[in-house]
Amino acid sequence: MPSTWASSAMRERRGRSARLRGWLAVGLWTLAMLVSAGAVAQTPAPGAAPSGSAPAALSAPPPRIGIVTMLPGEVFFERFGHNALLVDDPANGQALAYNYGFFDPTEPDFVARFVRGDMRYMLAVIPFTDDLAYYDRVGRGVSVQWLDLTPAQAGALADALARNALPENARYRYDYFLDNCSTRVRDALDAALGGGLERQLQGRSHGTSFRSEALRLARPAPWMWLGFDLGLGPAADVPQPLWGESFVPMRLQAALREVDNPATGEPLVASEQTLLPHRLPPEPAEGRPRWWPWALAGIAAGLGLAWLGRRHPRLTAGIAAPFWLLCGALGAVMLFVWFGTEHRFGWANRNLLLFSPLCWLLLPGAWQVLRGRRPRAWFATLLAVVALLPVAALFFYWLQAYPQRNLHWIVLLWPVHLGLLSGLGRR
Repeated sequence: MPSTWASSAMRERRGRSARLRGWLAVGLWTLAMLVSAGAVAQTPAPGAAPSGSAPAALSAPPPRIGIVTMLPGEVFFERFGHNALLVDDPANGQALAYNYGFFDPTEPDFVARFVRGDMRYMLAVIPFTDDLAYYDRVGRGVSVQWLDLTPAQAGALADALARNALPENARYRYDYFLDNCSTRVRDALDAALGGGLERQLQGRSHGTSFRSEALRLARPAPWMWLGFDLGLGPAADVPQPLWGESFVPMRLQAALREVDNPATGEPLVASEQTLLPHRLPPEPAEGRPRWWPWALAGIAAGLGLAWLGRRHPRLTAGIAAPFWLLCGALGAVMLFVWFGTEHRFGWANRNLLLFSPLCWLLLPGAWQVLRGRRPRAWFATLLAVVALLPVAALFFYWLQAYPQRNLHWIVLLWPVHLGLLSGLGRR
């Protein structure tokens, strides 16, 4: 029947159309799921690391940086104390001490360089436990200041120290006051702080100088103290800010307690820790030299030589001869340091006016007096010149523009030279 056939055909066409729409919907739904899954795979979750980089949870923590300070020892080159930079990097598995105080006395030209003022020191990297064992053995106290640095600052400082420790970079030209183990530590930290350390230390001062600090720390060793006091020229007497006096490790340690990290505004020193007790005599305290005991000693010696020279000239000449020999030798060394070496803090030493090489020219006259003979006429003239040179030293001392703190030596030796002039000059 036509109507029945048409109805069946229509139902068949509707069934095929429905099945086609169903398959099309399934395909579109599958495609949508694939696109959505791709988008989810390419979009990082909040806090996740970007593609191709390590997850944040696996990145290495920054190293911890400390300044280690060792108190003075008993050997002459340990009198000033010592310090080092401590890098505690978890990536290395051990703490390393970056130590700028190493030198090799077995080098073929070590002594010659020392005399010329061209000493070479080096940066050495030592496991901190090994370094600490030495100071424990000799009884020197050790403490560490842990620094509050940003991760960027700590990483930059650790990298700079590692580069500096390479064999081609490790050696440097040593200077007692301007470029030593402590100033190298100071400068490395200042570079990590972008110059912030120097800016905070340059404007303040305790009124100390290179001479005052050298004499203070050398006081337990009299010969070392004497060498510094006689050998340093006026450049060592310029007052130093905290930045300059930090050539002493203990001074740098104290200065760091008052410094802020310019990147955070917080105190630079997060904590301090004593690692070893100090079993040796304590660091000498500050003290101003008194000139009047030296003056009393000089006046007494001068009066005694004047009296002795008039009554016992041969005995007086016997006393004067080694004194003039010593004065001439010390003056010759001062001249050599000034004109023959690069020890800049020994240049223009005004103690030359007290320990003059001219004293050597007085020795023939002393020999004549010892033999009971009258010295030549120029002997008395030269005695007067040597006795008047301390007047020039006193003038330069009162010349406040560039003084050398040697008043105690002036008031000691001037009366002695005057006494010898009075006792032997008339003969």
